[in-house]
Amino acid sequence: MKKILAIAAAAALTAGVSAFAANPFSDVSTDDWAYQAVSDLSDQGVVEGYPDGTFKGERNITRYELAQIIARLMAKEDQLNAEQRATLDKLAGEYADELANLGVRVSNLEKKVGNLYWSGDARMRYKDNSYDKADGWDGRMRINVKGQVNDSTTINGRLTYNMNFKGNDGNNAGKVTIKDGDDSASFGDDDNGVYMDILNVKHQFGKDVAVTLGRYANNFGNQGSWRFGDSHDFDGAELSYGANKFNAAVGFGRFQTNYNSNTTYTIDDNGEITKTDANALIDDQEALYVKAGYDFNFAKLTADYLKFENNNDKLNDELYGVDLAIPFGKAWNLQGEYVKNTTTDYSNDDAWNVGLQYSTLNWKKPGTFGLGVWYNDIGSATYLGGSGLSTNILDGIAANKGDNELKFWNVIGDVTLLKNVNLHAEYAFGADLDKGSDPDDAWTVSLNYKF
Repeated sequence: MKKILAIAAAAALTAGVSAFAANPFSDVSTDDWAYQAVSDLSDQGVVEGYPDGTFKGERNITRYELAQIIARLMAKEDQLNAEQRATLDKLAGEYADELANLGVRVSNLEKKVGNLYWSGDARMRYKDNSYDKADGWDGRMRINVKGQVNDSTTINGRLTYNMNFKGNDGNNAGKVTIKDGDDSASFGDDDNGVYMDILNVKHQFGKDVAVTLGRYANNFGNQGSWRFGDSHDFDGAELSYGANKFNAAVGFGRFQTNYNSNTTYTIDDNGEITKTDANALIDDQEALYVKAGYDFNFAKLTADYLKFENNNDKLNDELYGVDLAIPFGKAWNLQGEYVKNTTTDYSNDDAWNVGLQYSTLNWKKPGTFGLGVWYNDIGSATYLGGSGLSTNILDGIAANKGDNELKFWNVIGDVTLLKNVNLHAEYAFGADLDKGSDPDDAWTVSLNYKF
């Protein structure tokens, strides 16, 4: 598409936004049929010319250039009427990959106040726990904020609040326990207050390279499985690269506490105080990681490397992971993952899982759904704490420390009930723990909301 035609189409989205604009480019005359469109969009900051003052309207526009225009139009979304916003949503969906590389969140629900962008999610969840733990009913709200410092730099934050509606379900979020010999006392409630679990600055160098500094979610492997999700946050620095079908990242820093754990302070006979965070097996440990992925069209391959600098008795210092996803048909996906700890003395030093999924899930389209079934075989030397799952089936690995192995099945389902309203369910069953009591079946169901 010629650049001049694309600009004329974009101008239709901002009709009425600008009333007057001066001639900005030397190669666009007042007699040109697209003069008014080019001038208006230039005045609004939607299009830019070249350093020599020209527009070059007859040159073919690239997808990346058009994505830049769409991103700037999204910043003016509150000035558009319903029809214009609908058209902009379609454009944003078509150019989602390019907008992602620009750091733009594709959603007509994202709100902009000045140079701040707001979005969020909420969850209401019921859990039927394993290991004779009481069932749980909890809620969570997260508010995301992005501050646009300039065209290449953003400040990103996320505020989170967790609430237990049914009292303590065994997670003790926000609990503090002090032990002195056989005596103990607990303080706090089952809610953990508002905390900021993400706070970082991201600087983009061109469209392919970025540097992130601060606290960010650090995920490994596929997130429909046993490996931990963003419940473990990471304080550090990451250099990332993404172009076409290849992406890579390298980072260094410290893992931070799982916020759904309780804290125990133990006082010994000498008055020394020891702090313990339950379920936070890698809390405050320095780590170096490397990740890379490539989309071969017929399959997606990702790999990761994780090296700890300050080890504890549970986890040794070097792990490798690989994940392969093979799509087939329009909605099917076969996925498998393998992880190995190369430095432990445990015989159960690796883990793997395989899953089959069917998904047409789209948060904007009621009735779309996804369903997957997974088989997991987890060696204790690879378990870092936390989980990408919502059930507590992995508590057996954490509670029975040492050389151990857990095998289990889990089914995960999602359906869009209303626009931006999702029903999520998980069921873990058939668990076999090598040493210790086998876990009972566990399940969870939740309503999830995006805004």
